[in-house]
Amino acid sequence: MSYAYLGPAGTFTESALLQVPGAADAQRIPASSVNVALSMVREGSVEAAMVPIENSVEGGVSATLDAIAQGEALQIVAEILVPISFVLAVRPGIDSLEQIKRISTHGHAWAQCRLWAEANIPQVAFTPASSTAAGALALEEAEPPHDAAICSPLVAQERGLKVLARGVEDNQGAVTRFILVTRPGKIPAPTKVDKSTLILPLPEDRPGALMEILEQFTARGVNLSRIESRPTGQGLGQYFFSVDFEGHVADERVAAALSGLHRLSPELRFLGSYPAAEGVEPFVDAHNSDAAFSEARDWVKSLRERL
Repeated sequence: MSYAYLGPAGTFTESALLQVPGAADAQRIPASSVNVALSMVREGSVEAAMVPIENSVEGGVSATLDAIAQGEALQIVAEILVPISFVLAVRPGIDSLEQIKRISTHGHAWAQCRLWAEANIPQVAFTPASSTAAGALALEEAEPPHDAAICSPLVAQERGLKVLARGVEDNQGAVTRFILVTRPGKIPAPTKVDKSTLILPLPEDRPGALMEILEQFTARGVNLSRIESRPTGQGLGQYFFSVDFEGHVADERVAAALSGLHRLSPELRFLGSYPAAEGVEPFVDAHNSDAAFSEARDWVKSLRERL
């Protein structure tokens, strides 16, 4: 296997990739952005890519939600959860927080450390970086573009960077969810603790349009774990929904919900069913069990046989 991931080396994304069996011994190629990583999958230069999709503090990663919703179809085959903690690394010559005037990190990391920064280094100007590791590696340049970077403890340790503060995140216990993406192919077998992901264009901008979509899940007892709206880029008021829900396409209730959703929004994009990282089996009412759906289908079939 060959993998792309949001680089450079030492990012939390690489940490997530290293949790995939066999990835530590496989070819791992850092990509400069989520779009580049997914493009490598689409063009076939790698077999899979690991990218961030959701953070427990900031919510969905818009770059991933948009890139996976558009262009050639892709498939999610796994998800990985990584606990997030940050350190404050500085360039040579910086010995105190008061000396820091410019700081860089990924936008999501900055959002998770903003309160700490406001309380401890209120004088700094923030410059976004393509990743936490990229901001840190810039400190090694002959003339660093900034004085400090918020990054993972791993990249600071591996690069021998000077660290002035540890645990600078505002929310202890924050977690980022990463997904392993491939070209469409075989769907992982159901495990009873599965998750599925959809891209749902809003079929019509009218009262009740979203309610009709949500009713497809409610009527079959399918629990949503995430729903976010994203602009299509085709004009104000035009959106699609990125949705995660509990269950596998092999489950009768999920299949029935997908069928109903396809009738309402034929352009929907199924991004896959895969084992849920939390490992918690969803609650399913008896009337939404596979057996109940099968029995109901057989009953209707018996009626039709009398036509």
